[in-house]
Amino acid sequence: MRLGPSSRPPSRPPRRRTPVTGARLAILALSIGALGFGCGRDPAGVGAGVPDSGSAPRLRVVCTVGMVADVVRHVAGDRVEVVGLVPTGVDPHLYAPTRSDLARVRDADLVFSNGLRLEGRMTDALDRVAAAGTPVVPVAERIAVGELLAAEEHEGAPDPHVWMDPRLWAQAVEAIRDALADEDPDHATIYRENADAYLETLAAVDAYAAEVLASVPADRRVLITSHDAFNYFGRRFDFEVLGIQGISTESEAGVRDIEALVDLLVDRGIAAVFVESTVGNRHVEALLVGARAQGHDVSIGGSLFSDAMGETGTYEGTYLGMIDHNATTVARGLGGIAPSGGMRGRLAASGDAAEASR
Repeated sequence: MRLGPSSRPPSRPPRRRTPVTGARLAILALSIGALGFGCGRDPAGVGAGVPDSGSAPRLRVVCTVGMVADVVRHVAGDRVEVVGLVPTGVDPHLYAPTRSDLARVRDADLVFSNGLRLEGRMTDALDRVAAAGTPVVPVAERIAVGELLAAEEHEGAPDPHVWMDPRLWAQAVEAIRDALADEDPDHATIYRENADAYLETLAAVDAYAAEVLASVPADRRVLITSHDAFNYFGRRFDFEVLGIQGISTESEAGVRDIEALVDLLVDRGIAAVFVESTVGNRHVEALLVGARAQGHDVSIGGSLFSDAMGETGTYEGTYLGMIDHNATTVARGLGGIAPSGGMRGRLAASGDAAEASR
């Protein structure tokens, strides 16, 4: 959590933003549909991609977290058998691999992880597998070092939550594409075509997020969440971001941290904070109680997906749906303009799929 003036983003004059009207959002949605969602693939579905009719054995691919597995399914199509390790809605910082997990990793043709210490308790096992000869690709570590943010509580280690910036996550897509092509060169063309299609839809969801988040008034562009998972999101979409806990959910917020955030809420008149689908709400509830005790009402603006996506088989259970949900929820929760159904009208009717997945 960063409260000191030296670690907060520098103040800047309010930007002149074009109001987002219903008509503009409709035009944006239509352009998104024309760009990548009507070409015979459903980039938001599970297992989308160019099918392969060949009889060659499929690659056995293991992925640690859902955000990585979702991209692999889109880029590889039917060419791979994908196994994800961390279950839906489970915090990867805390997940301890089971014996069956370790067996799957050892038997895999290729393993994809996020890296950057996200998979804290799996890291040693992945290192051992790599040393034994199984290719292990930490996709976030392929991102240019100059684009990574520092993890304040882990000196010398970068913040692993790179998927919160779709433009950075595009580099992870490219890393997955290249690793698949290297492992299975006979089908490299399939991987490249699928990756190109997916990158187009990634650009589309990024454009939608930028559009709706720009509608939040400048003085409300403060995103307070359960832990520091949204710093890349804040940098990309011009929000000040504060987490009650640190980069890893293994860290614990102290009483002074809570009190300092309560004072900030009151002093700056912040009206909403956000909970996360994989983190308990007790610290957020403490903020609400503390602010109320000082005569300032703060509400929960919504529940966000941070370290895991939504339920398998749902739109929110895809990377694109995750970003769509987060951008739409933050925009609406902080006074911006966004359609309740999100970019394509596919978000859960409750508008709070993250809470439903808890």
